[in-house]
Amino acid sequence: IRDTFFYRLKFIFGSSAVPALDLVDQRSVTRVTSPSGRTAYQVLGSSGKLYTCYSSCHFCTCPAFGFTVLQKSESLLCKHILAVYLSQAMGACQELTVSEEQLTSILLAEEGDEG
Repeated sequence: IRDTFFYRLKFIFGSSAVPALDLVDQRSVTRVTSPSGRTAYQVLGSSGKLYTCYSSCHFCTCPAFGFTVLQKSESLLCKHILAVYLSQAMGACQELTVSEEQLTSILLAEEGDEG
């Protein structure tokens, strides 16, 4: 059954499937939650960089998402977003509760990296 699941994942998500499963196996996905219930996900990428993902709006801050998904429309998602979805489904997310200010700082830090 596990092999069938893997081949279906690979068929649907292509080259993102194997790296995403690696990220899940390495427990690289952290759900960051604030007291108000706002949630974002941080994924430690294979390069060692931390990316912020938003499952609610299907977005990742990594360059691959911006280029392959948004600009070229060659893929539905990047490996980080797929890792978030898989981690949610498998109950494999690390959990981190932060203050509203800390979550805001995480979100603004990503904007600062882009500009």
